[in-house]
Amino acid sequence: MAWLFLLSYQEEVVQTALRGENSIIWLPTGGGKTRAAVYVAQKHLENQPRAKVAVLVNKVHLVDQHYQKEFCPHLGGTAKIVAISGDSKEKDFFGLVVRDSDLVICTAQILENALINTEEDKHVELTDFTLLIIDECHHTHKSSMYNKIMARYVEMKLKGAGPLPQILGLTASPGTGGAKTLEGAITHVLKICANLDSVIVFTKHYEPVLTEAVPRPVKKYDIVEEQNLDPFGLHLKMMMGMIHAFMSSELKVVPREMGTQEYEADVVELEKKGAQEENRLLAQCAQHLRKYNDALLIKDAVRMVDALRLLEDFYSSRRDNTLDTTDLFLLALFEENRVKLRQLSADARYENPKLAQLQRTLVAQFQDPESRGILFAKTREGTRCLYAWVCANPELQRANIRAAILTGAGTGANHMTQNSQKDTIQKFRKGGLNLLISTSVAEEGLDIPECNIVVRYGLLTNEIAQQQASGRARAKDSIYSVVALRGGREMCREKTNEYLEDLTGRAINQIHKMEPSKFHKKVLELQREAVMQRNLASVQRDQRRRRYDPAQVEFSCRGCFITVARGDHMRVVNSSQYVNINPDFKKHYNKGNQIYLDRSFEDWEPGHTISCAACGQVREWGMEVKIRSVLVLPCVKIKGFLLKTPNSKRTLEQWKDVEFPVEEFDFLQFV
Repeated sequence: MAWLFLLSYQEEVVQTALRGENSIIWLPTGGGKTRAAVYVAQKHLENQPRAKVAVLVNKVHLVDQHYQKEFCPHLGGTAKIVAISGDSKEKDFFGLVVRDSDLVICTAQILENALINTEEDKHVELTDFTLLIIDECHHTHKSSMYNKIMARYVEMKLKGAGPLPQILGLTASPGTGGAKTLEGAITHVLKICANLDSVIVFTKHYEPVLTEAVPRPVKKYDIVEEQNLDPFGLHLKMMMGMIHAFMSSELKVVPREMGTQEYEADVVELEKKGAQEENRLLAQCAQHLRKYNDALLIKDAVRMVDALRLLEDFYSSRRDNTLDTTDLFLLALFEENRVKLRQLSADARYENPKLAQLQRTLVAQFQDPESRGILFAKTREGTRCLYAWVCANPELQRANIRAAILTGAGTGANHMTQNSQKDTIQKFRKGGLNLLISTSVAEEGLDIPECNIVVRYGLLTNEIAQQQASGRARAKDSIYSVVALRGGREMCREKTNEYLEDLTGRAINQIHKMEPSKFHKKVLELQREAVMQRNLASVQRDQRRRRYDPAQVEFSCRGCFITVARGDHMRVVNSSQYVNINPDFKKHYNKGNQIYLDRSFEDWEPGHTISCAACGQVREWGMEVKIRSVLVLPCVKIKGFLLKTPNSKRTLEQWKDVEFPVEEFDFLQFV
């Protein structure tokens, strides 16, 4: 068993927890928060009668990481430790595993599932634990899984129920919650404290030791001048203008500037409006305009050829699904301009100047063969385009840059499986790779080798993400580079985040100066207020769910508006999957690709994607699932449909917002 040693600043921040009091440890990325938590867990297991510890994480890959890197090496010789994630069989007997273990490491989702499950072998109560360690605890707000768990805790506390477990939160930055003033930032941090029923602690006596242990990287702004000429972008905007003209009779308000997030928000609302009015011209034009806007954003981030490929992939999926003159116009517009776009995209004179600067930054840092770096991009599509650029760039290849993509897990085309995530991180740790091109998945929590170069490329994020990303550059004399246009929004956001980072620290210091009685009184007020708000929201949600009889609600395809189902055809499985039990529904969809997941589930397995047989719209309807290895049913994505009630037509993003009750699925009715 590895010897557990703490630095002086770590010893300082664990004192509150060692007294058995609830606390949030605030230390920078790389400051050893997890090691401090291991120490607290060790002392708790040694001194607390019938101790039982749960370590909660918000991402699946952190379960194994915490188990293998921290808790098992230091506590495995004296405590029975189990790591449970979605792909482990232990989750199916979570209650039994908890009863038979000293310490469990799991995602918050798995604990939440166990808290609401009524089967004895799976169910647990919060009172079964004596210590909850919550990693990245700044996520304990709004409707996050952490906050769902802690909402139970707070309500039990206010009712005097118990005994409740001790809470230990870990964070590199609680942030300001969007507040721009000191008063607003203080309120946000106090709400985090109230949600976790904890005080926040940091080192006051050993800051020099912390600074030496976690050196901050040198921040540099690699500023690029804006292009004087952009014929490719202008041609795309000309085509978008032609779509505007085609839909002019329906376009009451012209969207904002093309090639911006604001324009995207406008056309998203335009598509919703078209769907709700069953105006196919409006809805389809808005969908295509969004794709052109995506191409402009890609062009501004990476290469013109990447933007063109995005459009070519989109239109290749639409060619066989023309229903009316709107489809014919939109397809013809792209086909008539495809050759011109190819010619413009091949002209190196108009290539993105940010890429040339990024190349110089990477080449300079990778002169050292031991260099490691992370290149943060905004989207999965952006990481894919940047990876293609790195692989095709002779200068970067001569610098021996060995890159790979690291994105979040999922089932989409650009998602990674959990196993591929693990493999990529492992290769990076061992040196087989020296550059990760990543979305925000690498910003927090991941135990990856110290990097000497972190680049934020075209990102607009908050101060928490900025601090997390900066904290990845931990090697001596490391560089944190921001590649951005002079005077651009990325530059402005980065400067704003620097201010908000400082504001967070000032807010925490102000809270520390509060009298303990005043602090606890304020926390209690915020907790009571939060409970009242949740109760009111629950009543309103229940009322909304009973607004219509299920048979009154029709489901129409969001692409062609053909009615294909009713609300009384729907059933909910495991409180999360919504299936259509009407056998006639299968006549309305085509099956697509088989979905493969790198984890198994107790009572269902994925099948093929499904989409409208009439229009084959790009927006999928969901997928087929096989329940208990016997029954195949379509599992429906609500956002693929227009819902018609006696009083309205609506598009929804989530099932929780439907206005009718959905019955539980009864398997015995179908066998």
